[in-house]
Amino acid sequence: MSFYASLSTLLGLDLQAKELSLLQVSLRGIIVFLATLVMVRLGNKRFLAKMTAFDAILGFILASMLARAVNGSSPFFPTLGCGFVLVFLHRLIAAIAFYWKGFGALVKGQSEILVEDGKLNEEALRSHKISEDDLLEEARLHGRVDHIRQIQEATLERNGQVSVIPQKR
Repeated sequence: MSFYASLSTLLGLDLQAKELSLLQVSLRGIIVFLATLVMVRLGNKRFLAKMTAFDAILGFILASMLARAVNGSSPFFPTLGCGFVLVFLHRLIAAIAFYWKGFGALVKGQSEILVEDGKLNEEALRSHKISEDDLLEEARLHGRVDHIRQIQEATLERNGQVSVIPQKR
């Protein structure tokens, strides 16, 4: 029996999803886990840490697609291959965004100042549906300040987090 035939039997590559055994699904899971680990290592290290919309989309698509390889609802090896293609596409887009600022703003978004010199930017807060109470919560958690006038600058970052720089004392 050839290597591919043995592998096909072991992983149930020719079976319908409902015909897969526990062993076959488990082996598929192990292989997908290891392949995903390689994908994440090949991808941008920040894609799991920063989680901008650009990064989250890759995470959601990878998780959904690779789950289909485990449960047998998609062809196993083509699905794994597509995962690698998506990771490399993510890296390519990130590289283009790095060198072309306009494209970077389109793909990753832009930061926006919410407070400057202790004064609220009401228009920015309104456009992002951030209440003053929400902003103060972020300021207490990240800037260790408890009033707007104590904030030098608060920025809604591209990843959706609010960074806070307290006034100099």
